[in-house]
This record gives sequence, C-alpha cells and structure tokens, in this order.
Amino acid sequence: MGLIDRMSTVVKSKVSKVLDRFEDPRETLDYSYQKQLEMLRKVKRGVAEVATSKKRLEIQRTKLQANIDKHTAQAKAALEAGREDLARTALTLKAQEQTQFEQLTQQIVDMGHEQEKLVATEKRLSAKVEAFRSKKETIKAQYSAAEAQVKITESVSGIGEEMTDVGLAIQRAEDKTENMRARSEALDELIETGTLEDTLESGDSIERELAAMKQKSTVDEELEALQREVNK
Repeated sequence: MGLIDRMSTVVKSKVSKVLDRFEDPRETLDYSYQKQLEMLRKVKRGVAEVATSKKRLEIQRTKLQANIDKHTAQAKAALEAGREDLARTALTLKAQEQTQFEQLTQQIVDMGHEQEKLVATEKRLSAKVEAFRSKKETIKAQYSAAEAQVKITESVSGIGEEMTDVGLAIQRAEDKTENMRARSEALDELIETGTLEDTLESGDSIERELAAMKQKSTVDEELEALQREVNK
C-alpha cells in the first residue's frame, strides 16, 4: 500500500469516527423508514395507474362491442333490403372492430396480470415496512433508555470525581493547618528557651536579664514587707 493509500485510509477512519460521534441512530432509522414509505407510495401509485388504464381499456372494449353489435344489425338489415354491398361494408367494419376487440381483450388480460403482481408486491412491501417500523421503534426505545442510563452514570461519576476533589482539598487544608500549628508551637518554644529572640521585646539579652533580676528583687522586697505586716 502506497503512502497516498495509507493517508486515505487514515482520513476515512477519522471521518468515520467523527460521523459516528455525531450520528444519532434514531434519526438514521427514521430516515430509512421515510425512504421505505416513499417507495411504498410509488408502488401504490403504480397499482392505481395500472388499474385506471385497465378500466379505460375495458370502457373502450365495451364501446367496440356496441359497434360490433350495431354493424351486425346493419348488415342484416342491408341484406333484407337487398343491399349486399352495404351488408359487406358493415361486416368489413365489424371485422376490423372485432380485431381491435380481441387486441383490447388481450391487453386487458395482460394488464390484469400486471396489476395482480403489483398488488402482491405492495402487500409484501407493506408487511416489510410495518415490520421495520415496529423494529425501528423498539431500537429507538432501547437506544433512548441506554442513552439515559449513560447520562445518569456520567452524572454519578461526575459527582464522585467532584467529591474526590473536595476530599483532597479538605486533606490539604488539614495538612496546612497542622503544619502551621506545629510551626507556631516550635516558635513559642524557641522564644521561651531564648534560642529565638522575641522581636517584640526591646533591648538585647543582657538588658532583659538585668530587668528580670530587678523585677525579682522588687518582688522579694514587697514580699518581705507583707510578711512583716502579717507578723505584727
């Protein structure tokens, strides 16, 4: 297979996939059913046309039969009047009309056979079209049910995926909260032990220690004063 043939195959394959994605089998079935109905209507029109033509031939044959009877009577009357020449003319016309009558009769017979075949074809086609209609409606109902089920399943799957995302978000928030809490506690511990200086406190470490000693001395002095008052 040449390069062009391979490219043509790939293109046809992709086009087929695209068409399959957008094709609704229900619409395809309805279209096929309409085409079959159109064919059935044509067959019915054919039956009607044949029946109409047959009827016209029968009317024409009836008229010929009337003329044949008339010319027979004319020939008899001419002979009774001694006019053999007129009788011969009447019989000649009768012979011509008799030939036409026989030809029309054969055409009517042939057309009757054609009509019978068309009627039989119409009945078979009508049965097939009705069977297709019933099958079509069944398939459409099954497809609609399957389509609804797919949509429901997709919706449920979407909800499941969304809940999974929500769960992951909650987990990330909890992890960040725990990390932040641990960091805060670690900083507090470092500040308490003096490892990390509290930037809010003024002065350096020596000044803070002298201030603490002074505060302790003040507390001790106040405590001794209270004890003396109590012991008086």
